[in-house]
Formats: sequence, C-alpha cells, structure tokens
Amino acid sequence: MTLGLDWRWRRKAAREILRGSPARFLDLGCGTGDLAVEVARRSGSGLAVTGVDFVPAMLESAGIKARNNGVGERIKFVAADAASLPFPDGSFDAVGLAFSFRNLTHRNPSRERHLAEIYRVLRPGGKLVIVETSQPRNPFIRAGFHAYMRLLVGPIGGLISDRAAYRYLAESAAAFMPLAEATTLLEHSAFSVKTAMPLLFGVASLIVGIKPLTPERKITDG
Repeated sequence: MTLGLDWRWRRKAAREILRGSPARFLDLGCGTGDLAVEVARRSGSGLAVTGVDFVPAMLESAGIKARNNGVGERIKFVAADAASLPFPDGSFDAVGLAFSFRNLTHRNPSRERHLAEIYRVLRPGGKLVIVETSQPRNPFIRAGFHAYMRLLVGPIGGLISDRAAYRYLAESAAAFMPLAEATTLLEHSAFSVKTAMPLLFGVASLIVGIKPLTPERKITDG
C-alpha cells in the first residue's frame, strides 16, 4: 500500500537505532517483526533484540520471519501489554516503534501509561525511535493523502486481508496527530526530542527522543 516506502522508512529508523551501538533493543508493538529483523540483520551479534506484541499470532509470524532471515536465535519475542511491560527499569538502550505509536496514542485512554512505560524501560540517555504516519502541512497533499487512505487503502486492503484492520488503519492514519503535536506529546512525557523529520512531504515522520540522564520531572501514568 506504500509502494515499498514503509521498508525504506524502517531502514532509516534501524540506522538511527543502531547509531551509538546499543547493546539492548526493544521493538515495541513489533507485529510480524519487520523492525526487529531489520535491526538484527544490520547489527553485530552483541546486540540483544526483543520484540513485544500482545497478539500471539503476530509473534508466531515474527518468529518465522526471523528464522527465515537467519536471526531467529538473536531475537526474543515476548507477548505483553505495552501498558505493563515485563522488564525492569532501564532495561534497554533503545526502543523502536514502527507504525505502532499511533496504536498506543491515538484516542487511547492508556496513552500516558504507554509513554510512561517506554520511559521507564529505557536507560537514562537511552533513545526512542518512532516511524509513524503523520499529517502533511500542505493542505492539497494532506487532502490527497486522506483520500488515498480512505478510498484506496481501506477498501483494497480489506479485499486482501482483514477488513476491520485496514479500515482502522485508514481512519486512524487520516485522523492522527501532526508531527508538531507528536513532538509536544513526547516532550510533555519528559523526552528530549532530538529529531522530528517529515517523510514523503509529511505523510509519515521519523522522531527520535532521548530519555534525559537526569529526569526533569516525575512521570505519571495519567
């Protein structure tokens, strides 16, 4: 549906995740494991990769994909709720979300809790890397993007896969927050935003946030 652009954006996210040579990486909302596999393939054997999703069927597919790409032994897949991650504080040097940030924050009553959990499991100085749909600033491009999502992605995706899932994708992507609002949300959750980059005229974005070495304020779960 993205003509392969989502792979390019994931690769960009993977390069950012690996900058600084992290030792422990979490792919949160990993789905079928695309980001986790990409990061594992690009990294050395010293990187421990964990993928988390709450849908067991997704994790089963992710495991198959990891094995087919020769990194099955290097990725640990865990079924868990993003609002209550089963990891100690500061467990990861980097956390990545590839098109799952929208699921955790869009009209989600647990949004603050999700962000607090990400903050908790990152070590001080750790990196949060997000690639997600966004809103083009140009009104004509934005209108075309919304029409594409609602008139093509939703109906056509529903013909080849889960209709409800593609309807949600189309509707949530068209209504999701713009880049500036996503940046503000992360800053209000005590992250220091290092990068906020629009992709393809703003239909998607890459955001890099850092957990400060010294927390400026206490994070609450809202």
